[in-house]
Amino acid sequence: MIPIIMSGGSGTRLWPLSRKNKPKQFLNLFGELSLFQNTITRLSGVTALEAPVIVCNEAHRFMVAEQLQEIDIVQSDILLEPCAKNTAPAVALAALQALERGGDPLMLVLAADHLIQDIAVFHSAIEQAKKQAESGKLVTFGIVPTMAHTGYGYIQAQTNDNVSGVAAFVEKPDFDKAQEYLNSGRYYWNSGMFMFKASIILAELERHSPEILGSCRSALAASVTDLDFIRIDSLSFESCPADSLDYAVMEKTDKAVVIPLDAGWSDVGSWSSLWENQVQDEKGNALVGDVVVHDVNDSYIHSESRLVTVLGLDNIVVVETTDAVMVADKSKAEQIKKVVDQLVQTERSEATIHPKSYRPWGYYDAIDVGERFQVKRLCVNPGQSLSLQLHHHRAEHWIVVVGTAEVTCGDDVVLVSENESIFIPLGTKHRLYNPGQIPLEIIEVQSGNYLGEDDIVRFDDRYNRVK
Repeated sequence: MIPIIMSGGSGTRLWPLSRKNKPKQFLNLFGELSLFQNTITRLSGVTALEAPVIVCNEAHRFMVAEQLQEIDIVQSDILLEPCAKNTAPAVALAALQALERGGDPLMLVLAADHLIQDIAVFHSAIEQAKKQAESGKLVTFGIVPTMAHTGYGYIQAQTNDNVSGVAAFVEKPDFDKAQEYLNSGRYYWNSGMFMFKASIILAELERHSPEILGSCRSALAASVTDLDFIRIDSLSFESCPADSLDYAVMEKTDKAVVIPLDAGWSDVGSWSSLWENQVQDEKGNALVGDVVVHDVNDSYIHSESRLVTVLGLDNIVVVETTDAVMVADKSKAEQIKKVVDQLVQTERSEATIHPKSYRPWGYYDAIDVGERFQVKRLCVNPGQSLSLQLHHHRAEHWIVVVGTAEVTCGDDVVLVSENESIFIPLGTKHRLYNPGQIPLEIIEVQSGNYLGEDDIVRFDDRYNRVK
């Protein structure tokens, strides 16, 4: 069985923590591991697992690779989607790639951003699903509802049995209809998790959505291997219809069955759901980071970089990051997308760009910015290096605060140790390399008349970013 991890979401409903360049699946919202990492590690103990297939946005490729390395996953297929086309094309690509390994494996399709608290129950459901999938069924996992939720789609089961045929997939209902579903005992929340044989899902795609399968065959056949990644051909993939697996196959097939899952599941799709699943104090507050409250009840308060204090308020969400603060009535926090849309319309970088930007060599934090200067903290992993590059509009001053740097500046190559610095003049070819065994930390001061990230000319790069 091959785990298929779908990791293409943008997660704007959890802004400002989750943003386009670092969506929620890569955040450590519940402990030391990210949601993406937990999706993989919670499979530990499931028998006969092969290396995972990851389907992700091209812009997140190095973040995916680094997070896999952190949990000691050294074998995987990472498929890079050139654009988002919903879940049916992603599953088609993953199934075609799975068959490339030989045989006809089972596919366990999981979203990268879900929370599942009862791992034993989850494993039991997987074992139950295996028997159905091996017999040619398309299994979907239906979440046993705990309330009349209007934010989820529903699956109507034909019977109340542990394994049932699917009567219908239902769109998000109004409250009265959701209450009716809850009372019936034959409706489940649609989790978007599946299990089936690779050959069976491809046959059903061929039968019900041949255009999707045809585009994906062409896109994978024309793909290019780049380092640890498989770059899907953009020309073929862009012509692929965008559709969910539910619409493309599951609503049309006669092979669908649903297995109930009652394992403390959440898609962590809103600030309210994040609050519900966090540890709370005796007043119902979930407090994360450096937070002090008085006379506060039933609230979620999250601090990333400084002290946050709240006094005399109930049912609120407060989220502080290094570049933004969001305060909301908890009952209205799901409308955060309207705020993000305003930020996008006014071209505010905070809408999409996280203060910590990940690169294949490590990451950098934005510390301060002015009209003609910018300050960053760079962290370069051991044995990694930036590209050989130059800038037309800015000079840079590097101060080493941890480790030792090997710096190429023009024709010179020098070692710069802690508490030493080096100046990179405007227009000079340069490179930063960490020859040591510990992360290298640099304070970078940029100065010039233009400080955009696109002012970079690469001449040589081990990560194939030279065009």
